[in-house]
Amino acid sequence: MTTRKGPRRKASAPASVPHRPTLLAWLKKTENAAAYVEAAIEEGDPAFLLQALRDIAEAHGGVARIAEKTGLNREALYRTLSSRGNPQLKSLTAILDATGLRLSVTARKAA
Repeated sequence: MTTRKGPRRKASAPASVPHRPTLLAWLKKTENAAAYVEAAIEEGDPAFLLQALRDIAEAHGGVARIAEKTGLNREALYRTLSSRGNPQLKSLTAILDATGLRLSVTARKAA
């Protein structure tokens, strides 16, 4: 069995920076928000898409502000954007419009 000799040193860990404020600042630009939603759609996971929409809503002033801009009920909007939400096309387009985005469809690239 070996024992340490001398004073114990504190491990110096690199400083970490919370990613959330950086993400929200990044999502304020419509080009970045569009890329974020597109990536979420490509993942194919509805919960991931709803998380992306919640992040974008938060970056644009929060769900309450988006509710004001869209005319949708705030509580219903929270439910719509929850992980178990199932937004209707009308709600989805209203949310996207309020954040400077729009829904579009493109042809899939041939495999």
